[in-house]
Amino acid sequence: MNKYEAEFSNLVRSFRKRHMGKGPSQIRTTFCRNWAICEMEGNLSPVEKFIATAEDGKQMLRAARTEMVKDIYRNNYPTEMEELLGAKYLDLFVDIDIEKDFGMSIFVFDENLEKKFGSGRAEEKR
Repeated sequence: MNKYEAEFSNLVRSFRKRHMGKGPSQIRTTFCRNWAICEMEGNLSPVEKFIATAEDGKQMLRAARTEMVKDIYRNNYPTEMEELLGAKYLDLFVDIDIEKDFGMSIFVFDENLEKKFGSGRAEEKR
């Protein structure tokens, strides 16, 4: 991760902690074209892990987690992200694997973030 990707990860963590009560324990962000792709581990609270043991718990949690996260960003516009990147936030795609406690969020912006800031992907390949 480069400096901007790391700072973006910190913004995502603090945003989720502020609006959901808990942020992921680990986030890795990669800029790819106009996307900020966040891989997140340690998303679920102890109560959510307990709910996941119920028969319909996993599906209910997955639906709640994906839709609630999108609603939170719709209702609490992420201006901090726009300020950091100097780009307009357009959309968000979210998914989570409840069993693995691994989620992905793809934030879409109106500028090519990879071209503007580079990407840590080149560093990881070395």
